[in-house]
Amino acid sequence: MIGVLGLIGWKVTVISSNFLALMLIITISMNIHLIVRYLQLSRDRPEDDQLALVRTTVQKMVRPCLYTAMTTVMGFSSLVVSEIKPVIDFGWMMSAGLAVTFGASFLLFPALLLVVGKTESKPIVDMERFQLPAYLARLTEFQGNKVLILAMILTVTSIGGISMLRVENSFVNYFSEDTEIYKGLKLIDEELGGTTPLEIIIKFKDESVEELTPEELKEMTPEEIRMEQEYMEALRNKPELWFTPTNIQIVKKVHDYLDSLPQIGKVLSLASSVRVAENYAEKELDGMELGILYTKVPSSVKKNLIDPYVSIKNNEVRLMARVLDSKPELSRKQLLETVHHDLGKDQGFKKLTDYKLLIDDITISGLLVLYNNMLQSLFSSQIKTIGVVMLGIALMFLVLFRSVKLSVIGILPNVLGAVVVLGVMGWSNIPMDMMTITIAAITIGIAVDNGIHYIYRFKEEYALNHSYRDSLYICHSNIGKAVFYTTMTIIFGFSILVLSNFIPTIYFGVLTGAAMFIALLAALTVLPKLILLWRPFG
Repeated sequence: MIGVLGLIGWKVTVISSNFLALMLIITISMNIHLIVRYLQLSRDRPEDDQLALVRTTVQKMVRPCLYTAMTTVMGFSSLVVSEIKPVIDFGWMMSAGLAVTFGASFLLFPALLLVVGKTESKPIVDMERFQLPAYLARLTEFQGNKVLILAMILTVTSIGGISMLRVENSFVNYFSEDTEIYKGLKLIDEELGGTTPLEIIIKFKDESVEELTPEELKEMTPEEIRMEQEYMEALRNKPELWFTPTNIQIVKKVHDYLDSLPQIGKVLSLASSVRVAENYAEKELDGMELGILYTKVPSSVKKNLIDPYVSIKNNEVRLMARVLDSKPELSRKQLLETVHHDLGKDQGFKKLTDYKLLIDDITISGLLVLYNNMLQSLFSSQIKTIGVVMLGIALMFLVLFRSVKLSVIGILPNVLGAVVVLGVMGWSNIPMDMMTITIAAITIGIAVDNGIHYIYRFKEEYALNHSYRDSLYICHSNIGKAVFYTTMTIIFGFSILVLSNFIPTIYFGVLTGAAMFIALLAALTVLPKLILLWRPFG
């Protein structure tokens, strides 16, 4: 898979860089199911030769493993409905990788078994020493109702936490405090005026007086109309006439307003250069002095101090501010809403300055706007991915088991892990980011594999003994061990991500591992209890 990605030039992002670890985790978990089933068959059928054992193993496992691979693919492919490009790429990358994993497992594993030949096999862990599945089976039989009540309480509590989920987070805090990236960003933020750029572009009216509306003309005196006509005509021939006290005053007003906001650090605009000149002259410059100043300054000075902030040709100015990203109380959405309101041409700007008629439009842009839009899209992306994965897995369950009851039984316990983790994020004030929005879909897609294997095996055993109780204990002693091994392998694999310096990756590893552990307990308690209650096999 790595070779294919390299050949097609698929670039790895901070999110998709985890695909290698995830592919190894899922491949190992799939092969553990094959190993456990092969060992069981070799113990139950010692008279069979190696070819018969391998053939039976593959025949019995190919269908459940195919559906588990498909549900996991559904979990990852649901990420493509996200509105975030790196998340979409991660979804496609893992979906393709899982197809490779399934093909490699069912080709290489049986081939290697035939090459090695039949050997004396013993249980990986003797049941006398490994009592957890048997304990969970007894807990399900005798305390199953209490388990269901506890699951319902956890679900309700988690829904309350989900309602408190937030998306505001600081890019500075994405990295550990001992990393060079964190130290550098912190220094820039605190000592050099801020990190994330915010731009305000003011477009002045450039139409002639004849093009003004009657309402606008009523608010202007005859003298103002005459001066406006003369100014527009002169401006076409002499750009230095643009630097009028009125235009400069507007820029100063907006500059001072931005500078007054506690979330904003350094502000740069034409007002910065003008105030340097005024400090040197020790007075406020009039229109003639501003025009002379513009014509006399060297071109290098214009290029660095005027041209980045003024476009005389387009009759507009730019103010550049930088936001203090490390402020713990920073809310980008609220900041942008405040600036939009206060600089609105028809609302706040009228309070800010008396020159509303001279303004044609005000645009708020910059990296802060893009970053805020990305953060706000996380909620919709989370809802879309969960909705798609739930729908896709439900349809697969209906095809596999041909039963609505079994579909509900298979899905509900596995959703519990994702719901609880999202609730913990809400109660703990852990913000959503590009990594954590993938937890729910990935957890459901992987954890549902346990439900498929358990239900599929329960169905086989019930067909032989027609006893729900006996099938419960048999499944826990066989498929229960396989489910436990595979889930612990997955949890261990995700726990490796805590070694990252990227905080969202650490959250992703820890929270996904926790969700998988909760899903494991639910698959070996809640799921079999629902089977005992609803008796879907007759």
